Amino acid sequence: MGEFGKYVLYFLLGGTIVSLSTYLGSQGKSFLAAFASTFPAITGATFILIYLNGGNDAIVSYAKNLLWFVPPWIVYVVTMILGIPRIGFWPAMVGSLVLYLGCVGLVKKVLG
Repeated sequence: MGEFGKYVLYFLLGGTIVSLSTYLGSQGKSFLAAFASTFPAITGATFILIYLNGGNDAIVSYAKNLLWFVPPWIVYVVTMILGIPRIGFWPAMVGSLVLYLGCVGLVKKVLG
């Protein structure tokens, strides 16, 4: 598969997961929507592609760095849960993203 074909595959995989999550969420199946969103299909595909292109060391390094993004993601989700009922969707979304990026900046600073 050529370089362009790989990116088309990535796009289709990501779009399928977003579409499935959106559909399930709009049908009131929030648990299944959350499952579809967090199912490690994208991460798994990324693992496979990094392995095929970079080998074991590259994938272990990627996996270790991936863990550093879990705490910022938790801050993002908790801020959405607490913010939406209090200040509405859009302000909560902006605030959550700002906090997420701030947490990522802190992680980057800690890691050097």
